[in-house]
Amino acid sequence: MPDNAFFSPELFNFLRQLKRHNNRDWFAKNKARYENVVRDPALMFISSFGPHLHKLSPHFIADARPTRGSLFRIYRDTRFSHDKKPFKTHVGIHFSHASGKDAHAPVFYFHLEPGNPFAAAGIWHPDTSALTKIRTAIIAEPAQWAKVRGKLELEGDSLKRPPRGFDANHRFIEDIKRKDFIASVGFTEAQVCSPTFMREFHAACRSMLPLVEFTTKALGLEL
Repeated sequence: MPDNAFFSPELFNFLRQLKRHNNRDWFAKNKARYENVVRDPALMFISSFGPHLHKLSPHFIADARPTRGSLFRIYRDTRFSHDKKPFKTHVGIHFSHASGKDAHAPVFYFHLEPGNPFAAAGIWHPDTSALTKIRTAIIAEPAQWAKVRGKLELEGDSLKRPPRGFDANHRFIEDIKRKDFIASVGFTEAQVCSPTFMREFHAACRSMLPLVEFTTKALGLEL
C-alpha cells in the first residue's frame, strides 16, 4: 500500500494567516477552511497512527474524536491570561497513556506550527508526587537511566538547587533537578507534508520510547 500525505502546505498557510488575523470574525469566515485543511487531516493522522502507536505501547491512546480526543482545541483559554487572542496559532496532538488523568502524564506529542513542527515525548510539568517517583526511580535504577540518557537529550525546566532529600553529589543530580522529562525531534514543513511522514513520525516516537517507558514505569503505570 503506498504512503499517503496527510498534511498539505495549506495547513501551515492557514496557521500563518490565523496569526495575522487572530479574531473571531476572521475565524468564523474561514472555519470551513480550518476544518478542511487542519482539523480533518489531523483527525485522519490520529486515526492512522493508532496501529503504529499500539506497537510502541498498547496502553497509549490515539483518539480521533473531534473534541475531547487526541486533538487539542484550537480555542485558547483566555480566562486567566492577559493575552486575549482567542485562537492558538499551532496545532497540538497528544497520544496519552490510558491511565493519564491530564496533560502532565507520559505522552507522545505532535506539534504543528509554521517553521517549528516537532514530535516530543515524556512527561511535562508533572506534579510533586510524580516528580518524586521519577527522581527516586533514577536513583534506584541508575543503569537503566544511563541508557535513556545515552540516547536522548532532555529539555524543559529545572530547579536551581537539588530537591530536598536528594544527594547533591549524585551522578545524575542534574537530571534529578529536572521539573520536566521531555525530548523532541524536529521536522521541516516539507517533511510533514511528505507521503513518508507517518514513517518518520513513528521513527521519532520510537527513538524517544526509552524515556516514555522509564517515566511510565516510574509512575507505576502499565507499559
